[in-house]
Amino acid sequence: MLEVGNLVVFYGKNCALSDASLKVGKGKIVSLIGGNGAGKTTTLRAISGMVKSSSGTVEFEGKNIRLWPSREIVRLGIAHVPEGRRLFNEMTVLENLMTGAQFPRSKKSYARNLSLVFEQFPVLQERQNQLAGTLSGGEGQMLAIARGLMADPKLLLLDEPSFGLAPLVVKSLGEKMVILNQEGITILLAEQNTFLALEVASQVYLLEVGRVILQGSADELRSHEVVVRAYLGG
Repeated sequence: MLEVGNLVVFYGKNCALSDASLKVGKGKIVSLIGGNGAGKTTTLRAISGMVKSSSGTVEFEGKNIRLWPSREIVRLGIAHVPEGRRLFNEMTVLENLMTGAQFPRSKKSYARNLSLVFEQFPVLQERQNQLAGTLSGGEGQMLAIARGLMADPKLLLLDEPSFGLAPLVVKSLGEKMVILNQEGITILLAEQNTFLALEVASQVYLLEVGRVILQGSADELRSHEVVVRAYLGG
């Protein structure tokens, strides 16, 4: 479904991504792991067109979208849930959800997607008339993901969804990701919580200083000495 090849991104004179490559198969959950500054967020932002890459390829369903504007990438079927939620705090939960359905594809499936969102995140249905800024951290993250789902994505990009959340909320969030994937949504997850990333994904890429240094199945990376030593506390 998605293939990123030799991607290079600069912020000014600083190289944030250097020759990064990865693949995401249809119907899979793929995780990007690594510490702060590894290039996880930049990778997602380059895929969704939020930052421009200097070279490389970003192919989605056979189309090279590397230079496409973000609006057209969303229209194609890629939804990006950025780090930090970025909700419209002065709007209600339902109004936030409506902002996720702005294109003909998502408007046509609005009722179905809203039903899916309320089924998976019932607290949002209960609080649909509540201002988004009054939600808890976990509820706000649910809303951010739900807003992405309202775009009716083929591929959902999730950037650090567990950040700042309590362990029980993180566990629930992981379970929701698996359920959404079983509903047919392909997910590319950038996550500093390595335990969560390895738990939900079938394929994992480890980034360090803008490069992919390891890749393999979740089981392979879970037992790899570099991951165990640096990211799992072994």
